[in-house]
Amino acid sequence: MRFISTRVHGMVDYLMGLLLIVAPFLFDFATGGAAQWVPIILGVIMLASAIMTKYELGLMHLIPMPLHLTLDLLSGILLLVSPWLFGFADTVYLPHVILGLLEIGASLTTEKQPRNLTDLKNRA
Repeated sequence: MRFISTRVHGMVDYLMGLLLIVAPFLFDFATGGAAQWVPIILGVIMLASAIMTKYELGLMHLIPMPLHLTLDLLSGILLLVSPWLFGFADTVYLPHVILGLLEIGASLTTEKQPRNLTDLKNRA
């Protein structure tokens, strides 16, 4: 069931992107390894994708919303499994798991098209 509007998803994208970038410093796992860089890189990608997505809070309207949601799903899965994939689960894993699950959840529960698609066509 998809109940999150694309507008709300856009707000979450910008907040989550920033949170991913600061998470290693906020939660004290900025060690310079994969534990630190995976969320930072995914946060930058999330912000870039938010800017380029064709939804209410996108600025460039290049990425269709279904593709954006697929990218969110894949990056959420990567974030979720990264502690074991990159071998740092013995030091930190909870922020990656929680934020990964939130990203997966948002991707699966967000509407696939903006409600005011005609307004977006006029702005693009």
